[in-house]
Amino acid sequence: MVNWLRNNRYAAGLLVLVRLYLGWKWLDAGWHKLTADKAFDASGFLTNAVNKPVLETGTKNALYPHYVDFLQHIALPNVKLFNFLIPWGETLVGLGLILGALTTAAAFFGVLMNFMFLLAGTVSSNPWLLLFGAIVLFAGANAGKFGSDYYLLPLLKRAVAKGFRRNRTHNRPVDPNGLPHTN
Repeated sequence: MVNWLRNNRYAAGLLVLVRLYLGWKWLDAGWHKLTADKAFDASGFLTNAVNKPVLETGTKNALYPHYVDFLQHIALPNVKLFNFLIPWGETLVGLGLILGALTTAAAFFGVLMNFMFLLAGTVSSNPWLLLFGAIVLFAGANAGKFGSDYYLLPLLKRAVAKGFRRNRTHNRPVDPNGLPHTN
């Protein structure tokens, strides 16, 4: 199945539909946060996730104590950063998926955000978005074949290859006696 998703032209066509749906959901969520009359504030959500963590069944133990610690000691003290990252992250994930630009990266960050929301105890549409995001992520570059990635990925590959290409015209190391160094 993964091979079909990664290599089949018809799969690439179906993935356009998945990308458009998923991208619209992310773009819509982020855009509402960016353009709302009141500035987006994650502090209430984060405080609630810390004060009412997901509990193990039948106990009062937090199911994800390390995540709660992350929220309490990193996210809440830096809530202004998260107030910026969440709406812009959602918007950029949506644009990336809709345009098919850096599709795999957009799907990865969408899946990551979905996991964060689920670990905090929010279910809503997150399981569906996570499922569709995972499908796009598994498809890899084929998910953006009918999108901007068709043009963008070859450019990026050439730029990265050029950046890692070594200059092979340099001289071999010389030992102190002036003789070429041999291993």
